[in-house]
Amino acid sequence: MSPRLAKAIEIAVEAGKGTLEYFQRGVGVELKGDASPVTAADKGAEVLVRRRVAEMFPGEVVLGEEEGQAEAGDTRWVVDPIDGTKSFVCGVPLYSTLLSYEVDGQPVLGVVYFPALDELFYAERGGGAFWNHQPIRVKEQPEMKRAVVCSGSLNSLQKYGRLDGVMKLVEPMMAHRTWSDAYGHMLVASGRVQAMVDPVVSRWDVSAVIPIVEEAGGVCMKFDGSDVLDGRLPDNRLELISTVPGLKSTILESF
Repeated sequence: MSPRLAKAIEIAVEAGKGTLEYFQRGVGVELKGDASPVTAADKGAEVLVRRRVAEMFPGEVVLGEEEGQAEAGDTRWVVDPIDGTKSFVCGVPLYSTLLSYEVDGQPVLGVVYFPALDELFYAERGGGAFWNHQPIRVKEQPEMKRAVVCSGSLNSLQKYGRLDGVMKLVEPMMAHRTWSDAYGHMLVASGRVQAMVDPVVSRWDVSAVIPIVEEAGGVCMKFDGSDVLDGRLPDNRLELISTVPGLKSTILESF
């Protein structure tokens, strides 16, 4: 593990644990311009991440969901202080703190920490993927009737024209579950489900996720099979499918 990854883990875990002060305690909710919720926990966690990065890596750029990016730069930290704020405000423990480091616009390490579950995922390019410090791999499911696919909400699938494709994809499978946000992608990385379908995400939702899934042997792609971060879509209108390699062609045929 590189010193940078070790520090990233330290920062993400500290920020994530700080959110527990508000979890399941009736925290107030504000609505942002896009009608998505934000809380004091989101804001506080991002402030902490920015402060720790400034202390440990002076002068390095940070892109965050709540405060944006003040300076230019494709080499930067990317933070989502609470991925799954809707789960958080509902008292559901499937939310996470995401932190990645990008070089020339591509994530070279990622950390995903679930504070309420105390579960940690991380990866560094060329170093494998880990769940609570144990190596993980995706798991192929040779029998389609035993495969499981996750997705975001049915509303979002419908809104972005992906619901029919998902229904076609999951018809022969054992189950379709809406274990959404980073949790669904980590289920793929750790071999518990075979795919996670996200019809619309932002860069801070996916930057930490991609290296973990790929280092676990999985595939990250857009609905046309291309690179998620290829620059053809704006950072707040990305799409991400995480899957085992053996299911890639079936997914592309479904959409």
